[in-house]
Amino acid sequence: MKIGIIFGGPSREREISFAGGRTVFDNLDKSLFEAVPVFADSLGNFILLDWHYIYKGTIRDFYPPVDVLPNTEHGLQMYLESLGQLSEEELNDIASRVGKRIHPHQFKELFDFAFLTLHGPYGEDGSIQGLLEWYGIPYSGSGILPSAIGIDKIAQKALLQQHGFATPDYRILSLQEWHATQNRAALLDSLVADLGLPLVLKAPHQGSSIGVSIIKEKNLQLFEEAIARSLFTLTIRKSEWSSKSAAQQLNFIKTLTDIREGIGLPVQTQDGKLVYAPEELLSLLSGTFSENGPETLTLTNVESETQVLIEAFINGREFSCIVVQDQAGLPVALPPTEIKKGGEVFDYRSKYLPGLSRKITPIDLPTDQIQEIRLQCERLYTSLGFNVYARLDGFITEAGEIFLNDPNTTSGMLPSSFFFHQAAEIGLNPSQFLTYIIRTSLAERVKSGKNTAYLTGLLKKLDTAMADERAHRHDKLRVGVIMGGYSSERHISVESGRNIYEKLSSSTKYEPIPIFLTGDQDSHQLYQIPINIMLKDNADDIREKIEASEAGVPTHPVLAQIKEAASGITRLYAGNSLQKPQRLTYEQLQGLVDAVFIALHGRPGEDGELQTELEKFHIPYNGSGIQSSQVTINKFETNKILRQNGVPVADHMLAFKKDWQENPQAFFAQIEQNFRYPFIAKPADDGCSSAVKKIKTREELEAFAELIFRSQIEIPETPARVLKLSFKEEVPLKGYFLIENLISREGAKHFLEITGGLLTSYGPDGRTQYEIFEASEALAEGEVLSLEEKFLAGEGQNITPARYARDPEERQRISDQVKQDLKRVAEILRIEGYARIDAFVRVHPDDSVETIIIEVNSLPGMTPATCIFHQTAINGYKPYDFIDRILQFGMERTKKVIS
Repeated sequence: MKIGIIFGGPSREREISFAGGRTVFDNLDKSLFEAVPVFADSLGNFILLDWHYIYKGTIRDFYPPVDVLPNTEHGLQMYLESLGQLSEEELNDIASRVGKRIHPHQFKELFDFAFLTLHGPYGEDGSIQGLLEWYGIPYSGSGILPSAIGIDKIAQKALLQQHGFATPDYRILSLQEWHATQNRAALLDSLVADLGLPLVLKAPHQGSSIGVSIIKEKNLQLFEEAIARSLFTLTIRKSEWSSKSAAQQLNFIKTLTDIREGIGLPVQTQDGKLVYAPEELLSLLSGTFSENGPETLTLTNVESETQVLIEAFINGREFSCIVVQDQAGLPVALPPTEIKKGGEVFDYRSKYLPGLSRKITPIDLPTDQIQEIRLQCERLYTSLGFNVYARLDGFITEAGEIFLNDPNTTSGMLPSSFFFHQAAEIGLNPSQFLTYIIRTSLAERVKSGKNTAYLTGLLKKLDTAMADERAHRHDKLRVGVIMGGYSSERHISVESGRNIYEKLSSSTKYEPIPIFLTGDQDSHQLYQIPINIMLKDNADDIREKIEASEAGVPTHPVLAQIKEAASGITRLYAGNSLQKPQRLTYEQLQGLVDAVFIALHGRPGEDGELQTELEKFHIPYNGSGIQSSQVTINKFETNKILRQNGVPVADHMLAFKKDWQENPQAFFAQIEQNFRYPFIAKPADDGCSSAVKKIKTREELEAFAELIFRSQIEIPETPARVLKLSFKEEVPLKGYFLIENLISREGAKHFLEITGGLLTSYGPDGRTQYEIFEASEALAEGEVLSLEEKFLAGEGQNITPARYARDPEERQRISDQVKQDLKRVAEILRIEGYARIDAFVRVHPDDSVETIIIEVNSLPGMTPATCIFHQTAINGYKPYDFIDRILQFGMERTKKVIS
């Protein structure tokens, strides 16, 4: 069956929709479905997208294509709407550069079923659902009416009250009322008197995290700013603008025009002038606030809200609950997840970026209260006429009162989302849950009385294919995916491992088995884990669940009851599955799997220790062999070997804890004698972005040494503040660290940081061949690339291929030289399987190219957002194809050794 995945769209949540579309594209069961990517652009045009572009980091990385963008001073990325009014010919031309523009009447020729991952207005408000019904295309999720209710927070309020659900007191403020209000302080007083503090302000027709503010004090300025945020309008003062430097003004424009954090584009001034592009707005503000200009300028997005929903704050614990329906059409609430976050609002970033919030499933409450949450969620699902699945958010107060405040007919579909997190509790992996949604949606569309014979036939055809898949499920190669560990990159390892598992689980060739590694530097243990534990929030949560199981803690009674209620779903889509963690020896692992994919980062995993154990039992594995791994984990040794072979690297030295303990002043003086500030300090034998800091002063150097040489796990407050450690950032405990000089431009006409991937295979003569990919240009928000920027969706920006030069031929010449340099590094270090090499590139005035190697990663991150997948796509590999080639090489290597 052909599945048209419709993703992107005009809403402010289009990037999450884009990432969700990619998740569905990768995780559809390939034995049942053929994925057809249909990208909806921000003007509502549909494009049959060339699959390569699905693996770009963000929409703006490929659309609109760079060659149709205006040549501007700062080269800021922009969405299609910033190109202004476009003709049909121009729209067709732009679409043709990334795929083919299609129209709704052509959908039926291209796919049998539409899987919707659109968010917000146009996507989950009944618009796309109505369009698809008109053209007779079955689609996923709820129908037109429940979708329209699900997006309208004001209509929801009335319906919640009508059906007897508790809802916080609220007021609706219209744009006209706001403009007509002379005394805004009195309005604030009135709202506080009626609703109390804090006040919650929401944009009523946006996704649940957009345009939301919490006002905790009676402060008129904060209140006015919150109203503006919900209306997507902003008043800029001349004094505020003029006080900023040119760089600060540019950053202000970037934030202002961001569709998630700012008001987005196009905007309209108070006198009706339309502004489409970021640098056009920069120019307008600079011109408007000239010496004789006005004191203020108000900007309003062209798709602004006309009302603000103002609610009383609920002081309670926040949860989210996915409700699905069984084969009889009855709702089954999955275990509600509690959301513990760093900030006051569960916002866009904390909702979709792993690690910024914590998800606890089920919420830690007495069983009867959890069951009451589930009961209320099921009742609301039925009351609002939802179908197939829904995500219901709410709060429970200390007194046990339940407030359901945000019904959603579409859930975010990133690998870390509630959607998959809760489905795993009934034994469904992401691929199986997507199959459940398609089949259940088809059954719902049959009930509509439209195209009944056709839809019934599609449903029968799918059931036959599913029965065949179940019969051959265990004929596949079994791959143990080892993830977790105990390094500071263990959470990224879990993201990588889950991604590998998900890519393999939807294939026709492999049956992945999730395996978690835990322990410490003295010893480690392996555990085969069930899917629900694999999809816990992070590595520490997984370890805690394993420890609880080892201690004999029984399954939570709510989970046991939900599993029973959903047993029909589990049997049909997943069959029998592991129920609790099982400890494994390497000998037992040999009997369980045909090969292993090591998704660990840092130690152990990238250091040869695991490879040594696997080779004892002739278990094939991915990546480099023992000796190469032992070298590349150590950045000092790697650089030393490369320098000996004439490869440009940074100047470096090791700084030892014993020297610091004996004489701190002499320790710091020796470093300062060899290196001028600023320089780079980082662990010498850990993952690529772990605790890497640009050190600019003696105070920062002292703070770094205190952190990395500390004796306790807890991070001291003073050095953490000096180094501006981010939320949840970890610094490993080490006996030494590496100092490197800061690599800079040094007169080069072009200078950039790149990261390049590679893949190996065996040639006809049995020798290792290297395929070097087009490198990505890495752009850091801060002083060095963070873990999040490298590996998490929506964080950081990677441009693939790297922009070495404007002229295409010159760019390719430089790229070919860089690829040769990276290949030489791989050969010197005897890298096998695949790897990622980080470097700086200088293009000198005489056009010579210098590639300075930073570090080599023998087991690079394989999260969904990592740029190595952007690179492999250029060479024709989808992520699954790339992973398949990596595994194939490992199995061939083991055969060669045995023979």
